[in-house]
Amino acid sequence: MRDTGLRYAMLDRPLILTGFMGAGKSCVGRLLAARLTCPFIDLDAEVVAMAGRSINEIFAKDGEAAFRALESTCLEHALHRGGAVIATGGGAVIAEANRALMRASGVVVNLTAPFDLIMERLSGARDRPLYAGDDPAKRVKLLMEQREQFYSDADIRIDTDGKSVEDVAAVILGYLRGLAA
Repeated sequence: MRDTGLRYAMLDRPLILTGFMGAGKSCVGRLLAARLTCPFIDLDAEVVAMAGRSINEIFAKDGEAAFRALESTCLEHALHRGGAVIATGGGAVIAEANRALMRASGVVVNLTAPFDLIMERLSGARDRPLYAGDDPAKRVKLLMEQREQFYSDADIRIDTDGKSVEDVAAVILGYLRGLAA
């Protein structure tokens, strides 16, 4: 089922999904883009395309700061494309400039999930450098705590625990319909 009426109401404003890695941004984003008949932009994929290297390679060779700079550049480009669904990387919200740009450009939706569910979803992940290391659980817990203040700066927050991708998308579409009314 496509929601083209809602798409026209949002034509110039992107829908921006934020949240910790494993919260469901990419899965929900793809479904929303299909329902809204608009482009889906995965910010991590944009960074990889711009750099010509994987995220792991960027982190290993250039460090997190270089990755964040690329991420900010890609975010700015994505936001200027107009009506699209954008799934940000989990750390895109760290920079105040990114948060300000997202707030000014579109509707910001934060997807949340409890620590245990994030750990379950991330188990076996090899393409997430911030999950790697000796004690990924400790690292994830710390990052979730540090980023909470930034994630809370969203227009709407949705806990994905116990909800299907379709359920989460339906909540977001309902919220958008309220904005368009």
